[in-house]
Amino acid sequence: MRIGEAVKKRIVQLCVERKITLNKLATISGITQSTINNITGGRNKSATVSTIKKICDGLEMSIKDFFDSELFDNLEQEII
Repeated sequence: MRIGEAVKKRIVQLCVERKITLNKLATISGITQSTINNITGGRNKSATVSTIKKICDGLEMSIKDFFDSELFDNLEQEII
């Protein structure tokens, strides 16, 4: 799995766990609905650390906790 796909899945996973919509996540994170849609829809394959930090702040979790998921184990090497 590539990092963009893992981030996308993690965001969706966290929303399901917390029983919130992607729209609610955008609101509490202070980022636009279109940004969340682009990440979770696969159009944005590389969310910035700043965006992930805003999501973490909205969910009241640390970046460390965000990445503490089996989704980030064994990621494919990405060579550009």
